[in-house]
Amino acid sequence: MKPEEIEEESFRIIDCEAGEHGWPTEEWQIVRRMIHTSADFEYVHSLVFSENAVEKALLALKKGGGIVTDTTMALSGISKPRLARFGSTVSCHVADPDVAEQAKREGITRSIAAMRKGVANRDNQIFVIGNAPTALFELLRLIETGAVTPALIIGLPVGFVGAEESKNALAAGTHDIPFITNIGRKGGSNVAAAVINALAIMAAESSQ
Repeated sequence: MKPEEIEEESFRIIDCEAGEHGWPTEEWQIVRRMIHTSADFEYVHSLVFSENAVEKALLALKKGGGIVTDTTMALSGISKPRLARFGSTVSCHVADPDVAEQAKREGITRSIAAMRKGVANRDNQIFVIGNAPTALFELLRLIETGAVTPALIIGLPVGFVGAEESKNALAAGTHDIPFITNIGRKGGSNVAAAVINALAIMAAESSQ
């Protein structure tokens, strides 16, 4: 089978096994691609979208806002050609030497220092977090201080310490920022990248 045939068959299987899931068409495209990436149907029930999140996300992408990720894995998984048509750049600062130096000097995690560097660039409007709860907590803190007002947060950190709590803080909606997240410990750079890729495909299709 050709790659596109494998993907089409995978989506057919997902649609069949998910059954009557109740998701609107646009949101389902995102949930389905996350399942395709992870083979985990729990996202059918655990994913949370803020009001009109997809509509606002597509608008942000079409404006060409910069995208910041918390891991090089997410950076690698995001399709740059799909985003290039909108003028978007994708960056991850966690491996930058100045970030490592700042983290050591201030006694903070590199994820926190990297998020601060990403926020400092005013062109960055979309934040894709798939690994580090500290990155999401720091982003929310920076929003509270008025340092940044993102157009979209994709918050899907994974793990046993702080991951669920950081996503609960985002899902509370007290920051008035469009978001896509999930409830629980699951997440990861791969599914975070899948979300932005799904949005990029939808943005391209709606621009034709």
